[in-house]
Amino acid sequence: QVQLVESGGGLVQPGGSLRLSCVASGASGSDFSRAAVAWYRQVPGKERVLVARFRAFGGTNYADAVQGRFTISRDNAKKVIYLQMNSLKPDDTAVYYCYYIARWGQGAQVTVSS
Repeated sequence: QVQLVESGGGLVQPGGSLRLSCVASGASGSDFSRAAVAWYRQVPGKERVLVARFRAFGGTNYADAVQGRFTISRDNAKKVIYLQMNSLKPDDTAVYYCYYIARWGQGAQVTVSS
């Protein structure tokens, strides 16, 4: 049974940085390395939206709102997905979820405020 466990959220001032991590425990190493993985975010009352995606077999996509500031990466050996977030803005405040093979992490609160 695959479970996604996130960490790294918190409170940060505008302009600051955070890195989110998502461990895919129980995942097969070969399956994980080939699969698409993604980060989404959600604010209260709104739909969950794609932030960044690592496509299967390589290549990435980013939402326009985070392009150039956020970077998605993965460590296939450790089965971990990362989201490096730089130059954070108050509009980035949300609960962030990792996604892998139709499963979601528990969510990590990111709050950007002075």
